[in-house]
Amino acid sequence: MKAINTEIRVQIKGYIEGFIEGLIDEYKGREITKPNNPSEYLSRTSSKGELKPFQAALIPPELIRINQFERGLSTRLGNSLEECARLIALKHHKTVHRGYDIRAEVSLAAFAEAERQKENYESAAKMGQAKPSFEEMITAVINARCSDDLETKYVRADLYIQTNDGRELLFEIKSPKPNKGQCLEVIQRLLRFHLLRGVNRPQINAYYAMPYNPYGSTKADYRWSPALNYLPFEEAVVIGYDFWEIIGGKTAYEELLEIYLEVGREKSKYMLDSLALSF
Repeated sequence: MKAINTEIRVQIKGYIEGFIEGLIDEYKGREITKPNNPSEYLSRTSSKGELKPFQAALIPPELIRINQFERGLSTRLGNSLEECARLIALKHHKTVHRGYDIRAEVSLAAFAEAERQKENYESAAKMGQAKPSFEEMITAVINARCSDDLETKYVRADLYIQTNDGRELLFEIKSPKPNKGQCLEVIQRLLRFHLLRGVNRPQINAYYAMPYNPYGSTKADYRWSPALNYLPFEEAVVIGYDFWEIIGGKTAYEELLEIYLEVGREKSKYMLDSLALSF
């Protein structure tokens, strides 16, 4: 049985096509002027700090525009993958939402405990000491609750799923190469997801989701040291195949990538004509 049925496949393909066309429209009209001489280029100013005199001297403007497009695509790719995950999950789970706010009245002491747990994890990682498990951190946050310091708080999840058997899954869908600060921020957010629901695993599972693995096909292949050191990696991270299997089943990842490949094949000439030749 296919993870992505015909109806959802059509929706995903249309979404990706619109995503690519919108991005091309943004970049194809950008004027990139080749330097006439050194003094002319060095007299230019850029409010965004984008002047690169030696690259501009060597590289044709068309290649610079394509490079800018690729960087813009990489920056926004996460949004396209979030929407694809939502569309796939709709046919496999009871409830699915993007940008889902979890709102509840919670203890301020427990809310602050999530910050302390994050700091303790960072300290242990720096010192090379044993780090607490993710479940231990969740337990510490929940146990810090008081009844006389309640305040309404909310935390937003990139993707929320309620499974057919009633379990809740919350995902922070981020880059597979986060820096240290991003790792620690996600730990805090995942802990607060559990606090606002008031339960530990397995009733709720909060994850840092990496939509693909830049090192290989398995979790064991992963080598990015900030994530390995500053995240409860084995417990709280789902990456590549593991993430997409949760979303839609064992074949979801490859089926989705096949749609991206199809759009890439069909749009390749359009992309080159628009970005390199300005057609």
